[in-house]
Amino acid sequence: MTEATQANGRTRGGSVQSIERAFGLLETMADHGGTLGLSQLAAESGLPLPTIHRLVRTLVDLGYLRQDESRRYVLGPKLIRLGETSSHMLSTWARPYLARLVDELGESANLAMLDGDQVVYVAQAQSRHSMRMFTEVGRRVLPHCTAVGKAMMAAMPPEQVRDILQRTGMPRHTENTITDPDEFARQLAWTAEHGYALDEGEQEVGVRCVAVPVPDLPTRLAVSVSGPATRMTEDLVERAVPLLTKAGKELAADLG
Repeated sequence: MTEATQANGRTRGGSVQSIERAFGLLETMADHGGTLGLSQLAAESGLPLPTIHRLVRTLVDLGYLRQDESRRYVLGPKLIRLGETSSHMLSTWARPYLARLVDELGESANLAMLDGDQVVYVAQAQSRHSMRMFTEVGRRVLPHCTAVGKAMMAAMPPEQVRDILQRTGMPRHTENTITDPDEFARQLAWTAEHGYALDEGEQEVGVRCVAVPVPDLPTRLAVSVSGPATRMTEDLVERAVPLLTKAGKELAADLG
């Protein structure tokens, strides 16, 4: 038993170590596409193999993991219910911040979350323009061709980004889609330096989007504003970045 852990299995902060470890394993699996073997989990988590085996068997019994034919573990269907409820609550919490962005900028505002190797849109406030961008809540896209994906991935370790890109394949959606990993790495470096990301018609032709990460949360989130490229001018992007950054920090404080 370490100094930080008491005999009752609780850390000094009052958290239960086994629960921390179980959720850590689930998050590690999500970061690696939802499928890992025991030895990979041990390497990634740094926990002893017997400890991982005990936690994994419990998670399998509860329905949060299952074992496939190759004896690797995959995230289980019971997590879907938790994810759907969590996404609904995120939408509820985010709505006032997104609505304020629409009032201030006039274009549609979105909240997106990185879920495994995909970006899922969890909330939106629509522009009042007759011609506007509509992204269905629940829609899933790949991160390499979206501003929200770039905003979230810019803060990730390069090897984790590389693993995601290798699994997804970086398919081309428009002539502007970045399909070269080195060029994408340069885009992420630019995003990290400037604090925001751009989608220059890389997911949909004629659509421009600007996004910033929601900081200091265990879940990777990003907030964005998108619209027709003709209206998403450099001036609007310049005005949007500080407003998005403010909204992201306030939402993070609310969620935290």
